[in-house]
Amino acid sequence: MTELEVLTIGRVGVDLYPQQSGVPLAEVETFAKSLGGTATNVAVAAARLGRRSAVLTKVGPDGFGDYVRSALESFGVTARYVGTSPNLQTPVVFCALDPPDDPPLLFYRAPIAPDLTIETRDVPWDLVEQVPLLWVTGTGVSAEASRSTQRAILRRRARRGHTVLDLDYRPMFWPDPALARPEIAWMLDHVSVVVGNRTETEVALGTADPDEAADRILARGVRLAVVKRGAEGVLIATEADRWTVPPCPVEVVCGLGAGDGFGGALIHGLLAGWGPERIAVYANAAGALVAGRLACADTMPTHEEIEALASGHRRPAPR
Repeated sequence: MTELEVLTIGRVGVDLYPQQSGVPLAEVETFAKSLGGTATNVAVAAARLGRRSAVLTKVGPDGFGDYVRSALESFGVTARYVGTSPNLQTPVVFCALDPPDDPPLLFYRAPIAPDLTIETRDVPWDLVEQVPLLWVTGTGVSAEASRSTQRAILRRRARRGHTVLDLDYRPMFWPDPALARPEIAWMLDHVSVVVGNRTETEVALGTADPDEAADRILARGVRLAVVKRGAEGVLIATEADRWTVPPCPVEVVCGLGAGDGFGGALIHGLLAGWGPERIAVYANAAGALVAGRLACADTMPTHEEIEALASGHRRPAPR
């Protein structure tokens, strides 16, 4: 593989999707497996758009770990930095497609997921310093040893290039939202781009108001704030200006993974040097396309698909 452009760090797993939609898990008869995990899906989404991507994570010494590595490579994401935790199992996640727009998830990550055991000795430090875009997540600071390692990575990175924080708050990974806030908020002073939804900004910043959240993010020295507003579109802001992009109408099949498709498109736009408004329109269309499909990594859209949807989308107006 030629020189990498993207390194994501964090969650990986095997998603099991019901083949019967609209029924509780107790009544599901068959499942299909797919590669999953926020950081992993984002790397796949970026690779689908032609970006040379890698993910720093860990799996267990089991068949699902082998599947993760082979699936990554098949999607064009290098598995070079996928380590193994010898005494843990690769996480499995069951998705119930009821309701489809916000499907409940059942995580099997006990006693701890391998991706939360990343240590400093697992880190490719030269790559951390030099890769054009580094992507970290709020989940990555939910437990040790990953918390200390991710902090060390951000200190070493020193906001070089595009250093992106996906707020990525999931309540099942934290005993209390109050414990999550200081850990996630610490990272705001060490990144250049922040992306999250209103629930996540409320946890990290104490407000679910998109404009106020953007103000608080930018006040920490962040160059670009992206607040996803669900059915109300997305707000993207810099110190100089901000834009609100309306949603792309889509019949939702499974909302899981839409944010990761958005993230991969955001990465592509940042590396392409696009302006904020173009990035927002493009990423919004990518997320909508994934929401209209079943599964995550397997359904990440191509550039042509995103452009086809985005081209008919109303251009945002500066605010």
